[in-house]
Amino acid sequence: MTQTSSGRSAFITGASKGIGLAVARALVREGYAVTITSRHQDEVEAAAGGLVNEQEGAQARGVACDVRDAASLQQAVDDHVQAFGGLDVLFVNAGVGHFANVAELSIEDWDTMIETNLSGAFYTVKAGIEALSKRGGYIFTLSSLAGKNPFPGGGAYNASKFGLNGLSEVLNLDLRDRGIKVTQIMPGSVSTYFGGHTPSEADAWKIQPEDIAQLTVDLLNMPERTLPSRIEVRPSRPPRK
Repeated sequence: MTQTSSGRSAFITGASKGIGLAVARALVREGYAVTITSRHQDEVEAAAGGLVNEQEGAQARGVACDVRDAASLQQAVDDHVQAFGGLDVLFVNAGVGHFANVAELSIEDWDTMIETNLSGAFYTVKAGIEALSKRGGYIFTLSSLAGKNPFPGGGAYNASKFGLNGLSEVLNLDLRDRGIKVTQIMPGSVSTYFGGHTPSEADAWKIQPEDIAQLTVDLLNMPERTLPSRIEVRPSRPPRK
């Protein structure tokens, strides 16, 4: 077991790039030790190595883990607790998106999105509850404005995010007596690699991953008595249609 500079640690899913990696970077700067996960071992190890190189004294672990596998997630969280002595922040970020009219949406794509975006979130939280309860920890679920605003071609994605919002609200009610805070973050357009998109200068108007990371740090620094339970985040000046 290693001791972090702050004594705090965070476990972040889907964090080899994009929002997850930006959150990890921000928390490392705040003195947290972090475990980041991805399905791809080479990518997540490289991302963790980058965090260590960027910040003197940083402690970061990269673990290959598919959030659809509850047993693998539990092992990853248990290993994190063993490495860092506990768990303070659980950032539920892993997600996928396949978009098609319901008539053309494949059963495989439906299953992948529901299992990853919704069941995977449940498995992640289940894996961390015991450790979080010991620290009075904080759970963040990364949802989307698509969790309240349906759009054509978003059948499975909308369903998964509507479900995640509902789960997040129940988590808040079920876990607050354990001293665990829960906040659902619901961004609009974010400049990430999600859905096969490649960020570019044309994304300058969008929310940046670093913006969500700053929001996360700000929420962690809120007074203990106060909980912003749902945060909707939009680009301040989207292009005119």
